Amino acid sequence: MTIDLSGGTEMDAEAFEELVADELDRLPDEMVEGLENLVFVVEDRPEDGSLDLLGLYDGLAVTERGNYGMGELPDRIIVYREPHLAQCAGEEELRDEVHTTLVHEIAHYYGIDDAQLHELGWA
Repeated sequence: MTIDLSGGTEMDAEAFEELVADELDRLPDEMVEGLENLVFVVEDRPEDGSLDLLGLYDGLAVTERGNYGMGELPDRIIVYREPHLAQCAGEEELRDEVHTTLVHEIAHYYGIDDAQLHELGWA
């Protein structure tokens, strides 16, 4: 199913998932090599149905883990399709925004907060 949201980009769920996977592959090795017990998930929208949230890190940052170990459910990085489509005017802008979202959420995995992200120029 293709969705057109308020003049944004049109892309079905399968194509969007492929785009997210492509952008994950383009991230620097040093950013993704340390990721453990983490899954990337694409969902249409956040639970509240809003189009404001592009992504979410659902888990415990590496800097806050104590006896984190085997048997733990994986942390998740969720990328929301419909908010991205609504905010982007074309595929190039969509790719850039997905890339930024992935970097932002991976930073949260490493314990980098929003203020630090802004200082680093990543948000």
